[in-house]
Parts: sequence; structure tokens; C-alpha cells
Amino acid sequence: MALQNKSVQKESMQQKEEVEIYSPWREAWRKLKKNKMAMVGLGITVLLVIVAILAPYIALHDPLKVDLMKSLQPPSSEYPLGTDRLGRGIFSRIVHGARISLRVGLITQSIALIIGVTLGALAGYYGGWVDEVISYLINVFLAFPFLLFAIAIMATLGPGINNVFLALAIVSWPGLARIVRGQVMSLKSEEYVEAAKALGANDFKIILKHLIPNCMAPIIVTVTLGVASSILAEAGLSFLGLGAQPPTPSWGLMLSSGRSFIRTNPGMMVYPGLAIMVTILGLNLFGDGLRDALDPKMKDN
Repeated sequence: MALQNKSVQKESMQQKEEVEIYSPWREAWRKLKKNKMAMVGLGITVLLVIVAILAPYIALHDPLKVDLMKSLQPPSSEYPLGTDRLGRGIFSRIVHGARISLRVGLITQSIALIIGVTLGALAGYYGGWVDEVISYLINVFLAFPFLLFAIAIMATLGPGINNVFLALAIVSWPGLARIVRGQVMSLKSEEYVEAAKALGANDFKIILKHLIPNCMAPIIVTVTLGVASSILAEAGLSFLGLGAQPPTPSWGLMLSSGRSFIRTNPGMMVYPGLAIMVTILGLNLFGDGLRDALDPKMKDN
């Protein structure tokens, strides 16, 4: 009897391990780890987050302190990337600029996530006139080019980093809503949804606890890629003078202020441009890797 109990316990433990091994999220992480470019993107993304969190400790100088006596200095031990026209350390401003970029990406996509998931889930679940109205709004918003629409909104609201959050959220939610709508429409006829209805669950509970959790894979991918788009759009708006305003250490604003010194001090444009390029590349690589890992149709080679 003791041997039988031990064998039964061993079999149950093996079954539990198999369930854990073949968990969808565990399987997605396994696929993601096999994608070298995705892991490079993840590393860049993690580095961006660390730099943003520890910016006051990493930066060597106050990014807002003006010292005209040290204007346009070349790279040195004191200023690793040199100084700008006001004597501010370019390295310190780039480090603090990571905070601005990360805030823009996360806050913008958080707002877009709330709006897009809510409207998309309602349209996909209820259909009928609700779907027609929401789909019409989605099509109207998607009819405008992303950046031009953001510029138009910023021209109406006025420049400022807080208005950037709102403008980019407004232009970001329609794509997310359309994805969620399609997912919910395909899932609402599944057996587990019918079983929840038979047990008396209301529409709110069905959408929140059964439908949206099963849409998380495309939502995560879309939001990850959306963070990259938002960071790039903020840099463009700040470059045009519609985003962050001086003396905020925004990468786009640094590019704009360095235009006049492209020949005499090219580092004023090159270094923030590289920061933008590496950040967007990392997020896009990570987002593409997530898409491949979370897509059940993708198979290992």
C-alpha cells in the first residue's frame, strides 16, 4: 500500500509538472527565449527602464543647470558626451530624457488601453447598433494619418507634455479597439461563454472575466509596439515645438535645439538621435518577438 501511494503521488506530481510545462504563458516564454533578436530587444527595454528609474543616480550633472562658461565643450571625463549651447551635460540630459520617453509611452498606452479595450469589447460583444456606432468612430479616427492627427490635436490643445499624453492616447486607441472587437466577436460564441451565461453571469462579468483575459495576447503585443510608436511620436512633436517645452530634457527637443550646431557640434543631434533609434529598435524587436511567441499558429522550426 505504501508503495502504491508513493507511485500515485509520483504520477500526480509528474502530471502537475506537465501541466506547468505546457502552460500557454510558459510556452510563450520558452519561444521568446529562443528568439535571439527578441531577447536583445528585451535587454534594451529593461535597460531603458533601469536608466529611467535610476536617472538621478546615473546622471553626472543636473540636466537643467546652465553654465555658459562650459558651452559646447567636446566629450571629456567630466562631460562624457560634451555639453550643449547652454553648458548642460548632454549625457545627463539623455539619461533624464529616458524618463520622459518612458512616461509618454506608458501613460499614453495606459489611456489608450482603457478606451480601446472598453469600446472594442462592447462593440464585439453586443454587435448591432452598438457595434455600428463604435466601428464608425474607429474608422473615422483611423482615416487620419497617425502623426498628422496628433499634430492637429496638439495645435488645438497647445504645446506641453501633458497634452502630448492626451493627443497620443486619442490617436492610439482605435487600432487597439479594432483588435479587441475582432477577438471578442470570435470568442463570444465559445462554450465557456455559453456556460457562464447558463450559470447566470451578467454581461459585465462575462466580458471582464472570460472574454478580455482571452484577448490578452494580442493586447500585450499591440501595447508593446504602441509604446515605441508613442515615444517616436513624442520626439517628433517635441522636435516641432509642440511637445515638451524647454528646459525639459526631451530627446526630440534636444534634436531640435541641436539643428543649428550640426556642423560645429554634431553630438548635440547624434547622441539623442541614437538614443531614440536604439529605444525604438529594442521595443520593436521585443514586440515582434512577443507576437511570434504568443501566436498559437507560430510553430518551432
